[in-house]
Amino acid sequence: MIKRISSGGPWEDIVGYSRVVVAGPWVLVAGCTSTVDGEVRYENDAYGQTKTAFGIALQAVEKTGASVEDVVRTRMYVRDIADAEAVGRAHRELFGEVRPAATMIEVSAFIDHRMLVEIEVDAYSEALQDGDKP
Repeated sequence: MIKRISSGGPWEDIVGYSRVVVAGPWVLVAGCTSTVDGEVRYENDAYGQTKTAFGIALQAVEKTGASVEDVVRTRMYVRDIADAEAVGRAHRELFGEVRPAATMIEVSAFIDHRMLVEIEVDAYSEALQDGDKP
């Protein structure tokens, strides 16, 4: 079973992707930034952008019937590795007990110059295996 869920964000139609794809027990969340209602939130604040981006990703995870406890991998793309402490602190606050495998990578740019962080989340939930959830 594969299910694709859209958040209605503008880039989904422009680029042609889903916010989250459920493939059996796997929940795969596309890259999330701090863009809310078309506006980048927390300009020049990597911590605020990270918390917002993970909030968007975790909402997508929850729409599938999975939860933060099911998160097994996170990826954090940062425009400036000097923001690693702020991004890592936000990650620890959300996932300190869950402790997923995590990667942080510096990249040269994002689609909007105000973006400092983009994140991805993968979760695994055996409860989704049988297709009982949305």
